[in-house]
Amino acid sequence: MNPHAECPAETTTLTVSLGSRSYEIEIGTGNLSRAGKVLAAFKPVSLAYVLTDTNVQAHGYADKVASSITQTGMRIQTAVIPAGEESKSLQQSGRLWNEMCSCAFPADRQTVLAAVGGGVAGDLGGFLAANYMRGIRFFQIPTTLLAQVDSSVGGKVAVNLPGAKNMIGAFHQPVGVLIDTETLQTLPEKEYLSGLGEVVKYAVSLDAGLYGFLENNTEKIRGRDNAVLRHIIAECCRIKARIVSEDERETAGKRILLNYGHTFAHAFEVMSRYTLPHGLAVAAGLICAAKTARKAGLVDDNFVRQQTALHQALNLPAEIPAGFDRSEMFRLMRLDKKTESGVLRLVLPTRLGECRVVEGIEPAAFPDA
Repeated sequence: MNPHAECPAETTTLTVSLGSRSYEIEIGTGNLSRAGKVLAAFKPVSLAYVLTDTNVQAHGYADKVASSITQTGMRIQTAVIPAGEESKSLQQSGRLWNEMCSCAFPADRQTVLAAVGGGVAGDLGGFLAANYMRGIRFFQIPTTLLAQVDSSVGGKVAVNLPGAKNMIGAFHQPVGVLIDTETLQTLPEKEYLSGLGEVVKYAVSLDAGLYGFLENNTEKIRGRDNAVLRHIIAECCRIKARIVSEDERETAGKRILLNYGHTFAHAFEVMSRYTLPHGLAVAAGLICAAKTARKAGLVDDNFVRQQTALHQALNLPAEIPAGFDRSEMFRLMRLDKKTESGVLRLVLPTRLGECRVVEGIEPAAFPDA
């Protein structure tokens, strides 16, 4: 049966298979109020430490989570960080670790840190949990499309240095992921499109069937149809769960394929001083990677045209950002974690739904536009 022929039921549950560290991803609509019940099942839990940001707090999502936790009788502490990439810093981490030690109910090894928000809250929360007392549990409750389809699954947690994104981090798997598509209805358009950039990444590089579903449902995707969103999120999470289960720490050469477009994207983000949202940088990076693959003879003109058309239909960047210095871009790309012994390694497409790692690509192969 074609898994993309129809949308899933109200709730879909997937498993990330990692032996004793396996966990479930629950994807639904209107299920945010289940957070307390799900978290309470990770017993024993001495304290639920809820981390959120100012944007999420304004919409009441963290309050809904906190209320559901309180109803279980668990102790709870809440911390709010400023929204934005600047909060993913060592300075913010130090402040929060000190608060975790000195709050009314200090966090201990039976604490579960629940990250309610987008990629910033999830990455920072996971980084805090990975290092506090040499590691406590954390629970992902992503409220942005970008976090729901990508960063909340897989255990990569990190903070930024001023000149390099996600440079200080760890692998620290969550104990569970709870996804509610209703949180996407209040997401600003730019942030919603940012998530779609990652969705297209999965489709172009790893699942031609998902790509076809996106092409056939662009209007519903733009309209944030809950049933379509549940299907898209479930398929992206299913892809990532499979790859993470096979290559958790990116040592077997499979997880690296999730980085299609990201080497360019991370350079774009740094060059924009993080004013360009991650998923929009990824969308631009996908186009850059596709055109690089065409120059390298891996794909043809039709591949680039087809991908560009989907970007345009979804209102995603369909061109490489203007005004960025090519030599600086290449310097930043060499800082990418996939670089080995100074040799740049790029994930490039070979056909729709397939990609591979290509080494030794030089700036001359990068497209100008």
